[in-house]
Formats: sequence, C-alpha cells, structure tokens
Amino acid sequence: MSTTGPGIDVSPANDVDIGRMLDVEAVRADFPILSRKINDRPLVYLDNAATTQKPRQVIAALTNFYEQTNANVHRGVHTLSIEATDAYELARTKVAKFINAPRPETVIWTRNTSESLNLVAATWANAHVGEGDNIVITAMEHHSNIVPWQQLAARKNAELRYLAVGKDGLLDMANIESIIDSRTKIVSVTHVSNVLGTVNPVAELANRAHEVGAVILIDAAQSVPHMPVDVQAIDADFLCFSAHKMLGPTGIGVLYGKYDLLDEMPPYMYGGDMILEVTYEDATWNDLPYKFEAGTPNIADAIATGAAVDYLSELGMENVWEHEQQLTAYGMDQISSLNHITIFGPEDPALKGGVISFVHDKIHPHDLGTALDQQGIAIRTGHHCAMPLVRSYGVVAAARASFYVYNTKTEIDALVDGIRETERYFVR
Repeated sequence: MSTTGPGIDVSPANDVDIGRMLDVEAVRADFPILSRKINDRPLVYLDNAATTQKPRQVIAALTNFYEQTNANVHRGVHTLSIEATDAYELARTKVAKFINAPRPETVIWTRNTSESLNLVAATWANAHVGEGDNIVITAMEHHSNIVPWQQLAARKNAELRYLAVGKDGLLDMANIESIIDSRTKIVSVTHVSNVLGTVNPVAELANRAHEVGAVILIDAAQSVPHMPVDVQAIDADFLCFSAHKMLGPTGIGVLYGKYDLLDEMPPYMYGGDMILEVTYEDATWNDLPYKFEAGTPNIADAIATGAAVDYLSELGMENVWEHEQQLTAYGMDQISSLNHITIFGPEDPALKGGVISFVHDKIHPHDLGTALDQQGIAIRTGHHCAMPLVRSYGVVAAARASFYVYNTKTEIDALVDGIRETERYFVR
C-alpha cells in the first residue's frame, strides 16, 4: 500500500461483506503494531474506544517533523520556524475542514477531550452560570463530563440536572422540555457513549438548548473518529474530541467553538503566545485561536493529527461508519449467542457506535480480560470512566470490545472463541 495514504477499494472486502468501500487488509498493512504477537498469539486489538493504533503515515509525520523541521512556531523568522508554523497551522485547517468548522480560528488545540471540557467549564460556563441556574448533562457521561459540572454547580449554587437513560441504553427525551428550561445555561452531552455505544440525538438537544437561550457542548470523543460530524449541521456551540482516538498521537485534542463565543471568553491559561502585549502593570490577549494556547504548543502531535485526518478523509468517513456498523451488528449477534452474557445498551446495532459492553454472569470482567490477553486479545474492563452509569446496571465493572477501521469479523470470531475458551476454566 502507498506510504502517502490509505487505499480505497470499491470491490467487495476480503472479510465477508465488511466495508465494501474499504480494503481492510490494505488498511491493516499500514499499522505496524497489528503484526505483533501477544503471548505467542496474533494481536487482536479491540480496545479502540480507549485509544486507537497509529498508521505508518502518522508515525512518519512525527518522525519527519523532528528530523527535518523541528523548531518553535509563531516566533521565528528563520526557515525552520516558518516551516513548522506553516505545518502546524495547516493541521488546524485540516481539522476545521474535517468537522466543517466555518473558520480555522474556531479550532483550539488542547491536550485531550477532558481538557477541552474543563476549558469551557472554567471560562464560558464560569462567567454565565449563576445561583439558581441549571446545567444539564446525561446519565451516560464520562467522568470528564460530570465532575467539572459538579464542581461548578457547587461553587455557583446552581443545579446539575441529568437526562435519564433507559435500560435500553437510550436517552429519555420525553421530559426534555421540563429539564432544559429557561434557567438552563449549558447542556453538555456525549455524542456517542463510550460504554453503551448509544448515538445521542445531539441536533435535537442543540435545538432545545437554543430555544431556551442555552448553549450546547458536545463530547465527540467517540463520534468524530467514527462517523461524519458536521458542527454547523448539528449547530454545536462547542464540540471536543481527542486525536489519539482517531489514529493520531496521544496528548493532543481539539475544542471547536463558535467564533463569537470563543471571542468573548476569558483565557484559560496565561503565558507566552496567548498575549498581545504585556507591561509591568497589565496584559492584553492575542486573537483567536492563540488566546487559548499558552506556551509552546504540542507542535509535532498537531502535525501528526493532520496526517490522521488525511488518512481518515481518504478512507471516507461514510465508509468508516459503514464498516463499523457491520462489525457492530456482527459482534452483537455473535456475542449475544453465548450463554451467561448480558450486553448493555441499545439492542439495535443501527443505534450504536462500534462499542459492545457486556458482563458474563460466571466470570468477573477483570478475569475475563486477563484470560483473553493470554490469547492475544485486548479488550477493556472496568467502569470505563463512567462509574455512575455502569453501577446503574447493577454491576461494578463490565467488559468492552470496541472496533475501528482495521478490525475484522475474523477478530470478533476470535473474541467469541476466546470467551468460550475462558469458560472452560471458570464455568462448571
């Protein structure tokens, strides 16, 4: 396969109907780690909701920056600094195009989704939420989209409200008009649950928020990497995601915000590059997006994120989503055919992203995860940083298999066979 980007194959895929527009085997060839063996077994990597593997193109972008262009950005007139600045800002432009942001300045580099959420809570929400106001989130949020709002509500003597989640894994939208009301200042919701896989109706939630004069912040950590996301079509006020969940490096994320909102917000941190002018008495702030990017930024990883965006764009996000939908449907069917298994979340795979969380009534998730690792299969176990949600199902931990562009039905078969193999030692 070409080293400049992933291949597209319009012929039927090698792995039984999967990804008719994706040559999955050619994609897999771009990921060096997939050739590894774990405990003398071929690696089956099914922990993509936690972090994804990196193709050679992304790894090469990192190496190339450090070997050929390494310099600080925005501050130098020498060649390396100019080249680094151009590549860094080009990556921002690529991200903006990827999510259909109206202008690159509305894309802020952060460390991850968690920092992006905290940034909005500490700036816009801190300035606009007052005593007696309310903040609305859902009962399926990641801790990063619960704890900042708990803390803010406590400081402001505001109310934190939750949109309920049914046992079917879907949001209860019946009482949305009473929960999101005239005292609501911000609605902060996950687009796709990292536990249940539920795809939430964020456009509908945005519409309701705007009806009452509130803003909406969307945690898109599990959606932007997997499906087409258009911030203007959703009418998102803020939206955030992490590069490492979409083939990019760790340690870098994105906050998108509408220009007027970002422009009025105070800085989150202070220091170099976010200032316009400093005297001994005072300081003024730089323009967007630099007002929110204090200090030397994560230049190399931003550039490599641009390479990840290139890779996914060439694959086509519609094709990525279709591939995962087929995997999820197959995985739901195969895993649910096992005895002793309970799957959490929507039963209809069309309502889910590529995430299947489940429990085995005879095997603790941690024991199952450890046994599967002995067979070369990597899944996630625990509360998945969504402790209240997991506990609402009457358990303290769950196993989770999550899929991406390089996964196959054959790997799902390996997971199912691995569970059966593990049962030989735990089920009597």
